[in-house]
Formats: sequence, structure tokens, C-alpha cells
Amino acid sequence: MATTTIKVPVELRDRINKDAHERGLSAAGLLENLLDAYERRRRLEAFGRAFRDADAGYWDEFRSWDVALGDALDE
Repeated sequence: MATTTIKVPVELRDRINKDAHERGLSAAGLLENLLDAYERRRRLEAFGRAFRDADAGYWDEFRSWDVALGDALDE
């Protein structure tokens, strides 16, 4: 794995290292976990927005599929 250096303030570096140490991770591992969680949260927020903004046509189709799939379960 290639490594690189990023410039961060000393205080931030110390916070990263402290938190990583407390979790038993490397600084890179901590940053990866934090970024993974941040990206997941953004995907879930986007899904929530799409769900809230769904128009009546979407819900009509949803109900049609819900009925069709429910009928299949009864058989």
C-alpha cells in the first residue's frame, strides 16, 4: 500500500492519534472508519430525501407491487 503525507494542524494530528490509540487502530484505520461512516450517513440521507420527495406516481406503483407480491405470498 502506498502512503502519503497530509498536512494537518498539530492539534488535529494529536486528536487523531489519541482517538486511534484508544480504539486500538492506526491513524489511517481511524480515518478510514470515520470516512466510511460519513459516506454511509450521506447515502442514507440521500435515500431519505428521495423517499420523502417521491411523487404520487411512485406510491401508486409501490402499492401495485405490494398487492401483487402479497398475492404471491398467499399462494
